[in-house]
Amino acid sequence: MQNNESNDICSCDGSCDSTNPNRLTRRDFITIAGLGFVSTALGCAIPGVNSSGKKKKPNFIFIFADDLGYGDLACYGSTRNRTGNIDKMADEGMRFTDFYVTSGVCTPSRSSLMTGCYPRRVGLHVDSKNFCVLFPGAKKGLHPDEITVAEVLKKEGYATACIGKWHLGDQKEFLPTRQGFDYYYGIPYSNDMGGRRIPLPLMKNEEVIQAPADQPTLTQDYTKQALAFIENNKEKPFFLYLPHTMVHLPLQASAKFKNKSANGRYGDAVEEVDWSTGEILKKLKDLGIDNNTMVIFSSDNGSNGRNGGSNDPLRGFKGNTDEGSMRVPCIVRYPGSVPANTICRELASTIDILPTFAKLSGAAVPGDRIVDGKNIWPLMSGRKGAKSPHQAFYYYHTTQLQAVRSGKWKLILPLTQKKRGWSGQEHAPLRLVNLETDIHEDNDLSMQFPEIVKKLMAFADKARRDLGDMKSRGTGQRDAGWVENPTPRLLKKP
Repeated sequence: MQNNESNDICSCDGSCDSTNPNRLTRRDFITIAGLGFVSTALGCAIPGVNSSGKKKKPNFIFIFADDLGYGDLACYGSTRNRTGNIDKMADEGMRFTDFYVTSGVCTPSRSSLMTGCYPRRVGLHVDSKNFCVLFPGAKKGLHPDEITVAEVLKKEGYATACIGKWHLGDQKEFLPTRQGFDYYYGIPYSNDMGGRRIPLPLMKNEEVIQAPADQPTLTQDYTKQALAFIENNKEKPFFLYLPHTMVHLPLQASAKFKNKSANGRYGDAVEEVDWSTGEILKKLKDLGIDNNTMVIFSSDNGSNGRNGGSNDPLRGFKGNTDEGSMRVPCIVRYPGSVPANTICRELASTIDILPTFAKLSGAAVPGDRIVDGKNIWPLMSGRKGAKSPHQAFYYYHTTQLQAVRSGKWKLILPLTQKKRGWSGQEHAPLRLVNLETDIHEDNDLSMQFPEIVKKLMAFADKARRDLGDMKSRGTGQRDAGWVENPTPRLLKKP
């Protein structure tokens, strides 16, 4: 029987014996059962409880691919990319079908994962020039006063590391080491942003150690760094944030994976990320901490539709507010706590990660500010009848509110100048779609369900007042961090 209020659920594999230090006596069993933890058999070790019966805090690993499409994993329908390790994650955990990021591009999407807030809430929906992402030497960045998921967990004694692409500001005030992470190794922005004046920097903590970064080796390097962090912190709770550089353009893979896939360079990069995921899962098992570690795999936004990426069966591509831009794959694995081989069809989002990790770690969600995310542990743990905690979910493109979802309904708002991609605009009539039966957003049902339109319009009005829209500032917005005279991250000359 599963206690959905706890992450302590027994997973007996029959290996328990009298020499096992985690073996429970009858007295131990009765004591633990009295606390609400139920075992299926005497002598079975309970994940999340150490040999003394004291509850252990779970480890968290969040793996974030870059520009990986909804249809790019075999467990989401791909027939071109071999993703056996991630597919096995889905077999051993839960696959979300309606999981969203808050933007179709990098910076705003990542700001939500870190803070549990919509990008406009924290001022990172645009850069200082109203472009959609931050560039090298950006004046803007994640405000040091914002509270990240890493900072929430650090208060509970967690070791924290960010290994990979950051993209929330490259000034020292904004780097991961100033945002709750004990350790940082990676690139501060996208891998297509290096140039002659500012070669793409590979950083360790706050120093550039290589420029330009050797891109074909990055996935291998990140994996080695991640495995070392896990090994070094196996005895205490840890949070590993692994935002891969791939599969953002330019596509790169190491010699081990180059020209090996059936999907060109894109497939090579995807399959190396899959390999990396497999190495991490293997390390957890080897160290005996597999059952006390939640691993989540997702993507920061949809594919751009070029070079082999796929968002099928969704409409649209990266950089918009179509489903293919903002609905992404998400797999959650936590043996014994997240039920294996299950599917969740409820709406959830990256903004929910901070509140959920806080719940499981015993930490408090920041109470001095608005946090948009909700605790989705009832969904992850497979609680019977659990529903999405979101009345409404908002689709923003840079400054503009473009759509609202509530339940199965998505309302595409009527806009005479709807922003598209990086600089395009178009006329967009009002449309209402039923995402439960029309995943490609083909059929307008607004005339048939005027009461639903009215309901979702009210949600849109609420978002405009709170988060703002276009040049109108919302009452709940906070400012991003700002450096008036930014400096580039450069390799120091010997």
